[in-house]
Amino acid sequence: MVIKFLDPTYKDLQPGRRVALRLKSLKGTIIAIISNGKRGTRPFFDFLESELKQRYSVAEIIRITKSNYSTPVDKSLLTESGRWNGIISGIGD
Repeated sequence: MVIKFLDPTYKDLQPGRRVALRLKSLKGTIIAIISNGKRGTRPFFDFLESELKQRYSVAEIIRITKSNYSTPVDKSLLTESGRWNGIISGIGD
């Protein structure tokens, strides 16, 4: 399986907003994966989780599935986000 990483950086930030700092390393981090809940996301995120742990020594993966794929994530699912080092959000069919 080939994975292509894209740069989602938006060049024209609104006033008062800033781009999050990049992590220096993934080793020992806690990463949350937020899925839209569609069937196609599970195998991809299973593979991604495995790669993050084995190849990049991520300490923990938090898996979150939205209750409705067409709306923003429920705030109640983000209660522990302060302890996460990064978030990956993805969609699939």
